[in-house]
Amino acid sequence: MHCDYFSADLCRSCVRMGVPYGRQLEDKQIKVREILGDRPGLRWASPMASRESGFRNKAKMVVTGSAEDPNLGIVDRRGRGTDLSECGLYPAEITRVMPVLKEFIRDHGLVPYDISTRRGELKNIIVTVSPRGELMVRFVVRSKKYVVPIRRALPGLLGRLPHLRVVSANILREHKAVPEGPEEVPLTDEQILPMPLNGIDLHLRPHGFFQTNSDIAAAMYRQAADWAAQEGPASVWDLFCGVGGFALHLAERLGEEAEVHGIEIDPEAIEAAKSSARAAGLNHVHFSAADAGTFATMGASSPQCVVVNPPRRGIGSETARWLETAAVDTVIYSSCNAASLATDLDALPSYEPCEARLFDMFPQTTHSETMVLLRRRSGA
Repeated sequence: MHCDYFSADLCRSCVRMGVPYGRQLEDKQIKVREILGDRPGLRWASPMASRESGFRNKAKMVVTGSAEDPNLGIVDRRGRGTDLSECGLYPAEITRVMPVLKEFIRDHGLVPYDISTRRGELKNIIVTVSPRGELMVRFVVRSKKYVVPIRRALPGLLGRLPHLRVVSANILREHKAVPEGPEEVPLTDEQILPMPLNGIDLHLRPHGFFQTNSDIAAAMYRQAADWAAQEGPASVWDLFCGVGGFALHLAERLGEEAEVHGIEIDPEAIEAAKSSARAAGLNHVHFSAADAGTFATMGASSPQCVVVNPPRRGIGSETARWLETAAVDTVIYSSCNAASLATDLDALPSYEPCEARLFDMFPQTTHSETMVLLRRRSGA
């Protein structure tokens, strides 16, 4: 992949830009295997490759410049903006939206927030595209000053963007280098963006987390479902389930004979997961809003299979101790951090890592996802 922004030294986020993609995959696999160390019996499948470009389903664009001449892109440490509205990591469905959003800013006098002076209102615009090409647009603003003007102007924006389904205003009052704030103001009646993967509509709400690369997310869900099917558990817990991707795919694959339960601390994600389950007719999957570690350790019983997809810090010592003592036969571990994965595997001596695969969620970078299938050792 060639990038004019990278070549001009305007953006260096893609640190592996220019490296042949096959070499990128090979290097990532070598690095992850080095971090995990020698684990006898662990079989590595070929890495799951991504598209090299146009793979990101979400664009988090910092708004800089002026209302008359806005930029959508990134800022440097001095607060100076660089327009990246034609970034090749985004699919055409997103890059085609950028000129329309710039016109919307100009036409309605939406003043970008100036980091150095701390003046202005419009901080970021976040655009998400579904595999069907439907769109969610979130205006991240300093206060509610622009909520009414944006709502009044929405008919024109919806007319320009017929695939636009969800629009909201996110309130980020603090002077922080973060993409969004805690408060969301709906601007359209519809606040769910269906993200169809493998025939299942995952329901994404404005504040919800979704994997950045839809194709790779779909491949990860298929892999987990394949592993679960070969183990045949009658009960599954999906800890750190988010919007329910793993739980829903396992529920569909295993059928009504298996009871599947997803646990996630974010209530909004759980509501999204429940609505996905209803839409898919998966009545044997249930979701609870709770801390995953607390839910597991306080439970009166144990499932036969546990899926974990924790944050970068890993599952932690408490959950690892519970797995060691619980009657769980199989663990499917999905990790975005090989270092914490290695630590957690060391904390699970009763389990044998059997199969592993790297999933290239972020081409052109050093980041990747790793999935491992673990089985309880005989007699453990």
